[in-house]
Amino acid sequence: MVADDPLVLPRSLQNEIVAHAKAGLPNEACGILGGRDGTATRFFPAINGQPSPYFYDIDAQDLLRIVLEIEDADEDIVCIYHSHVESPSFPSRTDVELAAWPDAAYLIVSLGSEPPEVKAFAIRDGKISRREITLTD
Repeated sequence: MVADDPLVLPRSLQNEIVAHAKAGLPNEACGILGGRDGTATRFFPAINGQPSPYFYDIDAQDLLRIVLEIEDADEDIVCIYHSHVESPSFPSRTDVELAAWPDAAYLIVSLGSEPPEVKAFAIRDGKISRREITLTD
């Protein structure tokens, strides 16, 4: 899979991500999607270890649990997602600094609009590029 290929995302998973983001208010919510070859198949909402309306940090124990479950299923981390409470769906400087999986999509849900804006990005070596999202049923 090339990191800039579209993220293939079932509409049901996108709906779960948006619902998780809304449930996390007033703070940012975060999580991971597992799958293969750029296609997300499993939803792992995570605990924001530092609850804040401006920042997310997946709790270390929760991250370990999720990564091990994905690896045990012989899957990949396809996407890391989080919400922005008010700001647009674009990676912040902090988001770029925290991007540890160069082959994963970074999906951001902006709750500052209705419906929420959902966009995906590749973040590699501090550079941001847009990734298309292909929604499936």
